[in-house]
Amino acid sequence: MITWMQRHKKYLIITIWISTIAFVGAGFVGWGQYKYGDKAGAVAKVGNVEITMGELQKSYSNLYAQYNQMFQGNFDEEKAKSFGLKSQALQFLTQQALILNLAASYDLQVNDDELLANIKTKDYFFKNGVFNKDVYKDVLSKNNLSIKEYEAGTRKELLIQKALALLPIKTKDSELKILDTAMNIADKVNYKVLKTGEISVNMSDEALKPFWEKMQNKFMTEVSYDVKFIKQAKISKEHDDAAINEYYNENKNGLKDAEGKLLSLDAAKDKIKEALNAKETKKEALKSYIAYKKGELKDIETNSSTLSASNNPFGIEAFEIVSKLTSASPFSKPVMVGDDYITFELVKTNPSTAKSYEEAKKEVASIYAAEQKKTKLLELAKNSFNTFNGNTTDFITGNDSNKLTDLSLEEANEFLSTLFTTQTKKGFVTLENGNIVMYNILEQKMLSNTNTNQDNQIVRLKSAMFNESLVKNLQNKYKTEIFIQGL
Repeated sequence: MITWMQRHKKYLIITIWISTIAFVGAGFVGWGQYKYGDKAGAVAKVGNVEITMGELQKSYSNLYAQYNQMFQGNFDEEKAKSFGLKSQALQFLTQQALILNLAASYDLQVNDDELLANIKTKDYFFKNGVFNKDVYKDVLSKNNLSIKEYEAGTRKELLIQKALALLPIKTKDSELKILDTAMNIADKVNYKVLKTGEISVNMSDEALKPFWEKMQNKFMTEVSYDVKFIKQAKISKEHDDAAINEYYNENKNGLKDAEGKLLSLDAAKDKIKEALNAKETKKEALKSYIAYKKGELKDIETNSSTLSASNNPFGIEAFEIVSKLTSASPFSKPVMVGDDYITFELVKTNPSTAKSYEEAKKEVASIYAAEQKKTKLLELAKNSFNTFNGNTTDFITGNDSNKLTDLSLEEANEFLSTLFTTQTKKGFVTLENGNIVMYNILEQKMLSNTNTNQDNQIVRLKSAMFNESLVKNLQNKYKTEIFIQGL
């Protein structure tokens, strides 16, 4: 399944880009420490639509949750990297932005009544079967979303739906008949499952070491950075009424409650004090940074650490800054990590080097075992698919995966999707998990079942194809600029 999804991930994105726009309840998965409000700068621009770092983080989180659901909770950061999930998250947003540009060209808008009506349909905001305002606020808070952020995302979702609704997908009777015929072809099959777990492999050093020697340059250590750093802890001090009043008068349009209403001076005081403290903290951090560069810092403790992609307690933003430091320019400006500001000094860059056999042995063993099992299983299938005798099914269609009880549902779906497109009576199918199913089609007939949901299936298929073509056309119309590297 993983390999198939990697090959077809562009279609997966098109399939799920509407459903993840305003996704709530998945839990946040980010790239290290990050606060949505910390960076408003654009990471990309499509036509007239800018994409912020906060949107990119949420897109990644939502896609991660979608894949984790597909994998029944067995999705992790390693799989996310193999899928290029960060790149997918950005691609997802650029596709959204293309449709939003299209919507703007038609002067489409979403009014407050439409927004509220949509929000009131979400059952995760319900209490006792009806929409509840307090639950709404609580759910958003627990998902690190403000009401403003969530409602902005929902407006985008509805705007995209409006734009796509201008281009409806319809089915034809001839298409329904073709699908109905295909769905009613049934085979009686004799099949046998060959499993990688039943294949033994010699895992001795004598077998592994020659394999490692041929590809040892593929097993490299991470680039790491030896750094010294100073920390400016969050400052909390008393602020007089004059400073509070001045801040309020200059910034009151940005001081709003959860419902977007302007706060009074009294109601805003706690927020103002936090903002003034943050300003003081940054000011002191910059003073310390300048003194540190000049070698004049005496009273602040200096710490040491070694950072790498997998050993990074400071978050992705800090790591990216450290990775760009050089011996000629070794000091970073203060970067916010949590509530503190940290200034880094690069001491030494440790380049990537080839791992020793012992260091790489675990990775080598995993790859070697998988390759050997695949090779041996394939050889076994080639030698026996013409003569094997396995289990015989009743007449089954491509929808009868639940009847192949010695295969998981995922394996059965994969096997049947191949079986009903093959032109050979006998053969074998290699599944994504490495297992092989040998088959012999004994008989074939046409069933007389009437399928009632073909219309929806055709619409989904045609919609995916249409959306892909639409995106390609819009890419030619609206310029896409990417401002972030390394995705």
